Order: sequence, then C-alpha cells, then structure tokens
Amino acid sequence: MKRMAIHWGPIVIISFLLSATVSVGQSNPTPTPNANQPDLLPPALRTEIDQAVQAMLAKSGAPSSSIAVVKEGRLVYVKAYGLAELKRQRPATTAMRYSIGSISKQFTAAAILILAEEGKLSLDDPVSRWFPQLTRAGEVTIRQILSMTSGYQDFWPQDYVMPTMMKLESPEAILKTWAEKPLDFEPGTKWQYSNTNYVIAGLIVERITSLRLMEFLQQHVFGPLEMKSVFDTDAGPLPAGDPERYLRYGLGPVRPAPKEGKGWMFGAGELAMTASDLAKWDISMINQTVLKPASYFEMEKAELLKNGASTQYGLGVSVSLVNDRRLISHSGEVSGFTASNAVYPDERAAVVVLTNLDATRASINLANEIATMLFTPVESEGPLAEARAILAGLQKGKVDRSRFTSNANAYFSEQALKDLATSLAPLGDPTKFTEVSEGLRGGMTFHRYRAQFATQNLTVSTYAMPDGKLEQYIVAPEN
Repeated sequence: MKRMAIHWGPIVIISFLLSATVSVGQSNPTPTPNANQPDLLPPALRTEIDQAVQAMLAKSGAPSSSIAVVKEGRLVYVKAYGLAELKRQRPATTAMRYSIGSISKQFTAAAILILAEEGKLSLDDPVSRWFPQLTRAGEVTIRQILSMTSGYQDFWPQDYVMPTMMKLESPEAILKTWAEKPLDFEPGTKWQYSNTNYVIAGLIVERITSLRLMEFLQQHVFGPLEMKSVFDTDAGPLPAGDPERYLRYGLGPVRPAPKEGKGWMFGAGELAMTASDLAKWDISMINQTVLKPASYFEMEKAELLKNGASTQYGLGVSVSLVNDRRLISHSGEVSGFTASNAVYPDERAAVVVLTNLDATRASINLANEIATMLFTPVESEGPLAEARAILAGLQKGKVDRSRFTSNANAYFSEQALKDLATSLAPLGDPTKFTEVSEGLRGGMTFHRYRAQFATQNLTVSTYAMPDGKLEQYIVAPEN
C-alpha cells in the first residue's frame, strides 16, 4: 500500500550507507530442473543474480530479500538472502512469507473480474449499486475504481504509519471518511493512485458473494494454484517464523517498523506470501489459467482518460512497454516491507523481489536488473558477438565489408575508419559489452549496445536487414 503508484520507467538508484554488515543466507535450494528439460538458468547467470541481490542489500540496507525467477513459463530460480531478523541473526529462507503490499490489488481486481465472468456485475456498473452513499456513486464505475481514475481520495499516501493507523479501523469507516468527501477530480479525467478504490472493490466482492474477500480468493485463486503460504496480514502480524519488518530514518541504522492496525489493509494491501507462491500467480497470468482471456485483456489494458491520454495502468497493474517487451507489473509497500512483481507475458518470464525494509525502491531496481539479465543474449552468440567483433575491428581501422549493405559500406569511408581507429584504439578492450534494447523499424531489426571501457562508455546502434547484413553500425559517446 502506501505509495504504490510506481510506473516502471527510468529509475534513479539511491545508495545508503550500511550501519552493519549484512550476512547472506540461503535455505531451500533452487528447484532442480526436470531431468528431461534443459537448465534455463546457466550457472553464470545464477552467479550474476546472486551478486546483484547482494549488492542491493548492501546499498539499500535491507536486511533480507527473497526472489523468484520465471523463465519460459516455469519457475527456474528461488533463493533467499540476508537476515530475516537482525536481533537474533536469523537467516532468511525461501519458505518465509513477506508482505507484498499493493501487489495485493491485482488479486482484488481478479476477484471482481471473476464475478464479471459469472454475470454478477459489469466493469461499467456504477458503484451506487452497492454503495449509493459514496460521493457521486452513480457516476463512478467499477472500472474507474480499479484503474485509479475514480477521483476518490487516497487514505494512505504517506510512507510511514500515522498514530491513527495503528488503531483498529473498519473498511466501512474508511469509506465514510475518504469516499464520502468531494472527489479529487472528475471521474475519468485524471489518474491518481488511491488505496480507497480497492477498499470499495473488496467490499463489493463481499456484498455480492456473502464471503470474506480472503475466502473468495482462497476458493477461486489461492486454492486452485496451490498457493499454500498466503497469509492475511490485515487479520494480524506475520507469525514468528517469518521475517521481521524494518525501517530506516535517513542513513541511520535499520530499526523495527510498527504494524498497521487491523482493517486498514483490506482489499488494498493485506497479502503476504513466499516469492515462489507469487511466482505461481505470475505463471497463471502467463498461461491465462485463472481468468478467461477476455478478462486478462481487460486487466492488462492501459486505461485511457477522457482526453485520450494513457494512464499506463490497467486493473490493479501497471502496463508498460520496455525495450519492446510488454511489462505487467506492480510494486508493493506496507510498513516494514517492499516488494516488486514484474511479468513479461509475451516472453513467458517474471521476476519477484521481496524485502523486509520499507520506503526503498531497491526491490524495483533489482527486479529491473534481473529482467535485463534474463533478456541479454549470451555474449558469445548471435548479433551481440558480431557487434562486439566489429567494434574490435574498428579500433584497428578495419571492417569486413561483406557484413554490410552498400549504404553502410559508403558510411565507412576512409576518413570514418581513420577517425574511429584513432579515437577508439586508446580505450583498449571493453570490460563489458551488453545489449540495451531491441526493436523493429523500417523492415529491419534495431539493436542498441553499451560498450563499457575503463574510462568511459560508448553506445553502439545497429540496423540489421532480414538477410543479416547490417545497414547501420554507429558508435557514439554514451550521454
């Protein structure tokens, strides 16, 4: 919950000073691939992921993290790092549950979509069908509350727990205080993240089904997917065997974080689970097994405002395009925990990152970094290897013209080759050569690479024709 309106665009990484050494622990080793299936996560990639997680813990000060990686539609990596509890130096394990905060919202949205499939409601029904007392309830639709375009004010935009939130509260009381006041904007005209919307959605599920929201989700989602670790933190704190919750004041030491009072998390951020159980949900999204295809389309479609602008948000999920890959994602934050869940349905991949420290973007940064690792080609194969080899030749003023089209060969004039060799040779061999992005344009395949040297980084951009020949190979300083 809290500030869960994070879209997955460019990210600024904030480094914190560590007050103590964070040890790394593991339990429940990574699942062994089926003997009849290839190992989809090579040892070098596993090592790279481990190093990235440990670096994240060191930079953020997060005591622990639990991650899960899905590739080709199956769980290929699960591992826990660091300490679940600092006082007793208790290592984190993959069996431990972490609060996932606002990632819970996509489960509430799924419950609504299931009811829509059953004909018990429509996404375009006004909320007045169930709550006529809410402000302009006859004009605000279910679709608008799920897509954050309703105008109802958020009851928890802060990134800390206020004194009133440590006391018992009912979802109905939350609506009376925040959803019976004037709207923040005309319905459908703006996007504004609001936890209040999902309290409304959760109560609609309960009114229609006469079941508690958690009971409904257990019957229709958690049970069928065998998500056995799911816990309702709105009913009480995580059991003693799970991680402790932590916060930091500025660059100070990690300290215990308070627990929100009962009732505040309902429908918007109440769930806790293991990383592997959240990955089961991600796999179900990839395979479209819980909802009908039309419902997944509604969930994963970016809502448009009345002026036609995209919100980059669907129904309980952020919707974006990263390097031409469709990304369905959400972050989560409650007191003492942050989480990130990133699903690339067309690539059949997903990354889950859970941590027990609040008010940090570390989980989002790490999920992005791991996804980049998953999609980066093996350096010794294909276009990446060819692009690196061409760069090495240009450092010597040489080019294999059989690799290029006539246009590209014209670009590599005598002056161009001389300038390239003179300026690039002093850099020496690149320490790293990686793919940054890939796409289509003008009937060609575009690639952008980053060449890292000891003194500076370069960008290499290429266009490849269908027959493999390069129409472009341009080297420039990285801004």
